[in-house]
Amino acid sequence: MAADDTCGGAEKFMKAALAEAKKAEAKSEVPVGAVVVVGGKIIARAHNVRTTKCDPTAHAEIVALRKAGKKLGHWNLEGAELYVTKEPCVMCAGAIVLSRIKRVRFGAFDRRFGCGGTVLNLTDNPTFNHRAETEGGFMEEECAKMLRDFFKERRK
Repeated sequence: MAADDTCGGAEKFMKAALAEAKKAEAKSEVPVGAVVVVGGKIIARAHNVRTTKCDPTAHAEIVALRKAGKKLGHWNLEGAELYVTKEPCVMCAGAIVLSRIKRVRFGAFDRRFGCGGTVLNLTDNPTFNHRAETEGGFMEEECAKMLRDFFKERRK
């Protein structure tokens, strides 16, 4: 168990990611939020802005990784942790591996496109020169409910 787990840090970080997801939802974006943590502190926060920015790569994880790189002044995020409300897709999983993120915790599983262990395991694949320890189902119900409610409303 990591040090941040003992003092409730992990839950605090996922709640921050959920707050970001709510910002996405308010913009009619798929409600996914992410935070990057270094040394027990959030250094970057982001949410989906794919529709808003007309950018297919503007997933919460990608935007958060970009912000973290700018904040640190380099692309290598070795030692950083990523908390995200939904399992990373193939694009985001690739960016996580390439950015050298140490650990990923995600909330809701993505049974169609998840690449953090559900459909494929790209984040922790032993074939790659870098792997990110990945844990899914963290605060799963809260994360999954937000997504379910969003899509239920859109189908009306």
